[in-house]
Amino acid sequence: MADAFDLDVVSLTAYLEANIAGFKGPLSAEKFAGGQSNPTYLIDAASGKYVLRRKPPGELLKSAHAVDREFRVMQALASSDVPVPAMRVLCDDDSVIGSMFYVMDFLDGRIMWDAALPEQSPSERAAIYDAMNKVLADLHNVDVEKVGLSDYGKPGNYFERQLSRWTKQYRASETAVMPAMEKLIEWLNTNLPTDDGLVCINHGDFRLDNMMFAHDRSEVLALLDWELSTLGHPYADLAYQCMQLRIPSDAVIPGLGGVDRELLGIPSEQTYVKQYCERRGIAKIDHWVFYLAFSFFRLSAILQGVYKRALDGNASSQKAMDYGALAEPLAELGVALIEHGE
Repeated sequence: MADAFDLDVVSLTAYLEANIAGFKGPLSAEKFAGGQSNPTYLIDAASGKYVLRRKPPGELLKSAHAVDREFRVMQALASSDVPVPAMRVLCDDDSVIGSMFYVMDFLDGRIMWDAALPEQSPSERAAIYDAMNKVLADLHNVDVEKVGLSDYGKPGNYFERQLSRWTKQYRASETAVMPAMEKLIEWLNTNLPTDDGLVCINHGDFRLDNMMFAHDRSEVLALLDWELSTLGHPYADLAYQCMQLRIPSDAVIPGLGGVDRELLGIPSEQTYVKQYCERRGIAKIDHWVFYLAFSFFRLSAILQGVYKRALDGNASSQKAMDYGALAEPLAELGVALIEHGE
């Protein structure tokens, strides 16, 4: 019996040979393990290796799984200091493999899944976190008009719009009343900072395992998984990464909560934020608790969506149920943050 995530390689080969210069079949397609958003495949063809990302099959929430936006932002950033793979083709014809997809170059690097970097030395960990910090600052320093992304999202009132969007997404995938989530939503709406006019390209899921590093050094070869990117507020990305470092180390998505970072060579949250500010010429960041609390809320809403898709049979990974179960504990961590401050 065919799996819903299997690709029609005959149809795909014909399409890619017609639409990518130099592409030549036959090809094989192997789905990468993990990932809760857009299923991703290694395409091994006679002409070389490529990576394909597609919308998952089945009924999807409106505006979710926007592979066309991923393609557009990475194509635009090719001229910037932000490392991205070369984009080859975007296909919006569902008849080819059953859903929209794009193809990009394959990069030979390493992806590290554990924020504690257990296989690295303290000096290597420090270099890797510094490289991540630089990529984030470089991304937020991109001139959106110069790279053709001034219409990539609505400028201004980012947190107000995102709060509304993710509350709606959460309600659409809600399976039970979550008291911590209700408290977070109420607090965030009450404590929304005045819009400061800062606008940048916001990655939306900036974390260690969405980056590919060189095998033999700390250089970032590519920042990946742009599905949630938009024109947004720079501190959303920064707080999101710092929020993840507060998640317990034994969680399904392991963070650095309770870990001795100084011993590991990993910068403290305060140091990491300071390095980012120095790279962007910023004196300090106000409303930091709000930005962190918003990050807990947003990730909880995303994981609730993963859980709902798992119940509906549309999730792209067997771990979906486990990830979904983390939605409530994350909301509780957000509540603890707003009750006790930084």
